[in-house]
Amino acid sequence: MADQRSYPQRPFLAVSAAIVRDGKILVVRRAQPPAQGVLTLPGGVVEVGETLMEAVAREVREETGMAIAPVALAGFREAIVRDPQDRVERHFVILCFASRWQAGEPALNEELSEAHWLDPADLAGLQTTPGLAEIVAAAFERLAG
Repeated sequence: MADQRSYPQRPFLAVSAAIVRDGKILVVRRAQPPAQGVLTLPGGVVEVGETLMEAVAREVREETGMAIAPVALAGFREAIVRDPQDRVERHFVILCFASRWQAGEPALNEELSEAHWLDPADLAGLQTTPGLAEIVAAAFERLAG
């Protein structure tokens, strides 16, 4: 199913949150394509007129119902998906923010099917988005500093 983000003319800017609570990281499972069934961090596309910090807080609130405090940029990822004809079907630049949990329990919207608070070491061997463990490690470093 094509959508307005398929076969873009330019990359989309997105944000995600590495949310830390009591030494654990929140990971969510995507319920819909792209990345359906994969564990990742909550987040989404930045809207026009919105700061990056506003965008990440809004996306987390929309997807999980939780309040967070974004602290610092933990890193970035580029998600480029090509179709069988090698055309760029999707292209996102995702800025991930180390964030502290403030309030609420995960109440997932239709984009997500599961949420888990995990020890970062538990990410090894799970089906996650590329580079997730490295982003989580960087987020813990930013929050410790």
